Amino acid sequence: MSLSESSRNSLIPSFLYSYSSPQKSFANSTPFVDVPAAPSAPSSTRRSFFVPAPSEPGKIEMYSPAFYAACTAGGILSCGLTHMAVTPLDLVKCNMQIDPAKYKSISSGFGVLLKEQGVRGFFRGWVPTLIGYSGQGACKFGFYEFFKKYYSDLAGPEFATKYKTLIYLAGSASAEVIADIALCPFEAVKVRVQTQPGFARGLSDGLPKFVRSEGALGLYKGLVPLWGRQIPYTMMKFASFETIVEMIYKYSIPAPKDQCSKSLQLGVSFAGGYVAGVFCAIVSHPADNLVSFLNNAKGATVGDAVKKLGLWGLFTRGLPLRIVMIGTLTGAQWGIYDAFKVFVGLPTTGGVAPAAAATAATELAKV
Repeated sequence: MSLSESSRNSLIPSFLYSYSSPQKSFANSTPFVDVPAAPSAPSSTRRSFFVPAPSEPGKIEMYSPAFYAACTAGGILSCGLTHMAVTPLDLVKCNMQIDPAKYKSISSGFGVLLKEQGVRGFFRGWVPTLIGYSGQGACKFGFYEFFKKYYSDLAGPEFATKYKTLIYLAGSASAEVIADIALCPFEAVKVRVQTQPGFARGLSDGLPKFVRSEGALGLYKGLVPLWGRQIPYTMMKFASFETIVEMIYKYSIPAPKDQCSKSLQLGVSFAGGYVAGVFCAIVSHPADNLVSFLNNAKGATVGDAVKKLGLWGLFTRGLPLRIVMIGTLTGAQWGIYDAFKVFVGLPTTGGVAPAAAATAATELAKV
């Protein structure tokens, strides 16, 4: 079947696929990828690394624009949908952080909201949540894949393998700096809508009202605390996930990753994501309290937050609920992200020892 016929028969949108000359070398590919064996392929086809899409012969070239577009789309789905789904938990958490005298616990917090605002009150602020975290997810996952490859190429195969955790940390931190710029305005409106009943119904009236009250720059008042919350969170999220998944495949599953079923691989992604999410919640919780406090009170400062909440409260207030929320959220995000990658024909994230991948990449590059 010709290439054009394959494209017409594809069930996957054509914009996700990129075709390039078979003469393109694999020499500069990152060591952190699955590299399938190609023992009998003709030399003209072995010089380029492609991952076949499911159910049809279309292909996405690794680290092509189509690859990053697919990762960006997966990030939108994974972050936007999951954060919107846990809006009730997020709403109770924010109110526990702002008004602990009224919202004393998780159960009483839900009871207060149900009594005062009804069932609809649990989903207040879902629109800025969906839009803000969709934008954040697009940048977080898309740029993580880009920076991971970029820093790996700068380091070279030997050092990228030796210092793989530093590559994960640097790549995720760089991606999150950009992602939070996209998120910050929507996060500011979301917190105000969720913690001040009567302020606004949602994004459409809340955003202009916030700007009139705080000015346009007020939307970014919480950017530095947001970086303080999200950058450590994302560094932990990606580096611990990559490490946990690699350990699961190495010590808990007898078969190599490429011999495991896709459902098992996605289960590993969810499990690794959930454990990573617990670590994320603990590391980023003090900054999360600061973000909620600053966005709730006009003219508030970090000193005001520390004075009112105290250091112990800064680290512990709302933490159990956030562990449950972030653990579930992170596990679901990795599950959705990798499920989308599988859907478009890409390998799931992590699970291959970088040394083995680098060796295979080098061998392919020599062919």
